[in-house]
Amino acid sequence: MALSSNPAFSNSPAFNGRGDVAARVNAPSAEELDQLYSRPSATPVDTQRMTYEDTIVKTVSLFAVLLATAAVGWFIPGLFIVGMIGGLILGLVNTFKRQPSVPLIVGYAAFEGLFVGGISALFEGIWPGVVVQAVIATLVTVAAVLALFASGKVRASARATKIFLVAMVAYLLFSLVNLGLMLFNAPVAGGAFGLNSMEIIPGVPLGLIIGALAVLLASYSLVLDFDFVKRGVQTGLPQKFGWQAGFGIMVTVVWLYVEFLRIFAILRGSE
Repeated sequence: MALSSNPAFSNSPAFNGRGDVAARVNAPSAEELDQLYSRPSATPVDTQRMTYEDTIVKTVSLFAVLLATAAVGWFIPGLFIVGMIGGLILGLVNTFKRQPSVPLIVGYAAFEGLFVGGISALFEGIWPGVVVQAVIATLVTVAAVLALFASGKVRASARATKIFLVAMVAYLLFSLVNLGLMLFNAPVAGGAFGLNSMEIIPGVPLGLIIGALAVLLASYSLVLDFDFVKRGVQTGLPQKFGWQAGFGIMVTVVWLYVEFLRIFAILRGSE
């Protein structure tokens, strides 16, 4: 069968014996070419890529959800247990998911708000004023780390990250052991904070030393979060990874806040 007998081709100018004419007719004019070249190139927003602005909006949205449910937890402190369990489960799921899930990340923010609001109300009831101190300390620390990272004076490095991971494992093991001793009312875990209430140095509870180390770890974790955002924007990650970045920042900020809350409570208890 001749190629020209195929209707799909016989109706095309390229195969009707007048291809050269058709090409000249369909060719763009000089004015059209000039308009094409003068158009602005596609932005990351147009190509659905990650941007600083979009990531900031997503992160602020997550914190708005957290603060809304924190208000509920503040008035119903008992919900901190629900928030802690739900936040732990969704935190692990979101951490190990390869692709970010917006509903799961928003759900984590909601549960974490219940935990933060409830635990804050309980601490404030026992040690009045610690919540304001912890909030101020957290905001100052986040602002300082962000300023240092933006100025280039603090950067994530392979060696520092390895040390961070080792220290994190040690911190988590200590926290789990301390929690277990407190739950089982072990005599070695005296005081409201278990092993953290012990004084290995006269007048200095162990919790202050552990807390200071934890604040340093959380601060470096913030550096890693900011580095993820920077690399994501530079390499053109899909826009949805802005939610993953917001999730990471929120996890670290909550951790930082809880550590400051405990540090100020220990200081008040040792007065």
